[in-house]
Amino acid sequence: MTTPARALTLLGALGLTALTLTACGAAPTQGAATDGKNIAAAASAADAGGMDALVAAAKKEGTLNAIALPRDWANYGAIIDGFTAKYGIKVNDENPDAASQDEINAVKSRKGQGRAPDVLDLGASFAQAAAEQGLTAPYKVVAFDKIPQTQRDAKGRWFNDYGGYVSIGCDAKRVKVCPKTFADLLKPEYKGKVALNGNPTKSGSAFGGVYAAALANGGSFDDIKPGIDFFGKLKKNGNFNPVESTPATIEKGETPISIDWDYLNSGYADQFASKGIDWKVAVPSDGVYAQFYSQAINKDAPHPAAARLWQEYLYSAEGQNLWLKGHARPVLMPAMEAAGTLDKAAAALPEVDGTPTFPTEPQTSKAKETLAQGWAAAVSG
Repeated sequence: MTTPARALTLLGALGLTALTLTACGAAPTQGAATDGKNIAAAASAADAGGMDALVAAAKKEGTLNAIALPRDWANYGAIIDGFTAKYGIKVNDENPDAASQDEINAVKSRKGQGRAPDVLDLGASFAQAAAEQGLTAPYKVVAFDKIPQTQRDAKGRWFNDYGGYVSIGCDAKRVKVCPKTFADLLKPEYKGKVALNGNPTKSGSAFGGVYAAALANGGSFDDIKPGIDFFGKLKKNGNFNPVESTPATIEKGETPISIDWDYLNSGYADQFASKGIDWKVAVPSDGVYAQFYSQAINKDAPHPAAARLWQEYLYSAEGQNLWLKGHARPVLMPAMEAAGTLDKAAAALPEVDGTPTFPTEPQTSKAKETLAQGWAAAVSG
């Protein structure tokens, strides 16, 4: 999902250089039986023979293929290390800077190969699309029923994991007065300074930025075009910066204003403090847009047991709190708060007024089509 191209992301299709996909050997024997259980067909830990059997099968596989998981994205470095320390399973994290569409491309292009991704962390619309294409396996983690119904597929082909709000990050040492709203971004003092975390036709976070801009300019979940028009105005007046924002570009001063998820921008504030960068974060009041990323298991995962155990780890209190420590809002946060398992110290996140609402699958699909048709023309030239 550096943290850019991925981004919670949420929609995308074409924009960055696609993954270089090369064949590299056949996949290992998939779904080896454990006590008569076919792990590749297991739709729950119970189907796999219980958690102990799932753990044993995953340890036997010994490897998990992940893709597009930057270590500095929502604390994924600690999550990967925690999973390996707990189960002794090596995580191959390929192409950390890839975007959601790159993940789907890899699943399709590497089908039957040992290098195929086992698990996916996708923008919500991408996860829905992958399920519709029959690319993901139905699986319900132990905590599945605690995930809000609006944030999971009824069959378990995808379920939301963590999320946040679109925010505006700003290098206060390079920008005299940091913007706090989308309307502010049009001011002449921000010429060449306003960047997105990726291409919105491919990156979930960048798509979220355009959707938020639409809400700030008379649009709605049914109409993303005002958001595209807004960035067209930024391009026309010279404020839009086509460089895709990453921690590296921020440090170099190339992208002093970055529209990104609040958990990423908040994480940058911590990360950059020791480097003399005063990174300010604001959730724009005129374009409040929240979204979650989604987890899914590759239907043809070369390590089906490890893939399922990874999901169980992520949706345990340990995994959820690790996301929280990365400034992301874990999907089980309300349930954990009620159960007393939430890390309260890590729960000090940017406050936002109101209850978040989310576009429906048809609305995001429509927005995706509109964006694909109009984005390039809006920011080209």
